[in-house]
Amino acid sequence: MTSYSPPERVYVENEWYDSPRAGVADIGGLPHRFISPFIETRDDEPDIFLVWPVDQIELDLELEQWAIYVEWNTRREAGETGDDSHPGHGGINARWDEIQILLHSARTEVPPTARRALAQTTYIGRAQRYGAELNYQLGWHLL
Repeated sequence: MTSYSPPERVYVENEWYDSPRAGVADIGGLPHRFISPFIETRDDEPDIFLVWPVDQIELDLELEQWAIYVEWNTRREAGETGDDSHPGHGGINARWDEIQILLHSARTEVPPTARRALAQTTYIGRAQRYGAELNYQLGWHLL
């Protein structure tokens, strides 16, 4: 049986497909980028993630962009705007677009020092899924 670390904070969710697929979360109390490329696995096999540390500048940019997303999502859920105004579509929010460019290589280029890991999602009962903090945390098992 695989043992996981205690659940830790997820700062940013960049991708979700049935579960977190990419973002930034604490591992051992330090912020790390995590990605899990979609690979066909059996339902009883856990997803494997690649994880590596992020620096404070990168984390600050991620949090700034996340705040833009949360503000948009709050308005969307209130019926004030539609999906077509999502800042990720480009040309809608200049700062989002700038951050997207600044973070592109950090999100797409996996460093050779990245480690493989398994993640376990723990929901923490927040009513709002997307906020300054998400409604789940991740525990990790480094491979």
